[in-house]
Amino acid sequence: YKKELPKEIDGVDGYYGADDLPKIVKDLGADYKTELVGERLLTTPSHYAYLKISEGCDRKCSFCAIPLIRGKHKSVPQEELLIEAQKLADKGVKELILIAQDLIWYGIDIYKKQTLSELVKELAKIEGIEWIRLHYTFPTNFPEDVLDLIRDEPKVTNYIDIPLQHISDRILHSMKRGHTGKGTRELVKAMRKKVPGVAIRTTFIVGYPGETEEEFNELLDYVKETRFERLGVFTYSPEEDTAAFKIEDNVPEEIKQERKEQLMNLQQNISEEINQERIGETYKVIIDRQEDIYYVGRTEYDSPEVDNEVLICGEQSELQIGSFYDVLITKADSFDIYGKVMDS
Repeated sequence: YKKELPKEIDGVDGYYGADDLPKIVKDLGADYKTELVGERLLTTPSHYAYLKISEGCDRKCSFCAIPLIRGKHKSVPQEELLIEAQKLADKGVKELILIAQDLIWYGIDIYKKQTLSELVKELAKIEGIEWIRLHYTFPTNFPEDVLDLIRDEPKVTNYIDIPLQHISDRILHSMKRGHTGKGTRELVKAMRKKVPGVAIRTTFIVGYPGETEEEFNELLDYVKETRFERLGVFTYSPEEDTAAFKIEDNVPEEIKQERKEQLMNLQQNISEEINQERIGETYKVIIDRQEDIYYVGRTEYDSPEVDNEVLICGEQSELQIGSFYDVLITKADSFDIYGKVMDS
């Protein structure tokens, strides 16, 4: 939107992209030096950090404006990421959460092939990093070696975030997702077969233009049969200049909200069933914070802020924020589990 914005907004001296720091400095009348870029400041608790491995996206999803805003996929060179990860580890970071608009496309632009697995193997060598978590993968052209990596590399959590968006062939085609409902089913089955016990986080869109009751019920049935460990739902919202913007947004807002609520109610029941199955099991838990009488942590199956949490009564023992403990699960509800620290 760089050409459009000046026409819409008065009084702005310049418009810059995410990689334009040298130009910004130059336009301010100074010489750009790498020394101007200081140490990264963590906005998360000191024991985990997000590591952005690429920016932008080459996909053509009809509902998404990210390529218009962020531009084409651009990988960060592996050597730069390893240096940043080492600095984070030196600061006490124990969990790296890899993020991008399209994680599995890493390396395609600078190394001419998908090299996510190679990157993660190198990150896993860094002393102090104990968990590496993969966020925002894409189902089309999903590399099989990533599943091998999750299964075989102890530092990679048994967790994968993969937005699937829908299961209807017609809607997936209209969304320009590049895969079918059958392909989606086969991929999820392959994930669970190759990585036993993997926690799959996904998201779906309801109320996409033309979504019929039959297509929504197909999605509902798929969620029932698949029992995702973690799931989020968004209602479709038209984004200007996207392909879907040209399609009549003909699903009433109240229907979108009803479908979202129906799907989330289903997932709440599934989540509670899965959590109940964890009672009596012991898990490695990282402590994120203390809240009232509880220490609040996560298992490897949970990402910060979006997933389940483990609540441990603080009256039983004094725990260190950012440390790992073996926790016996004693109680569970829909989105949280409760436990006690096992004696070491």
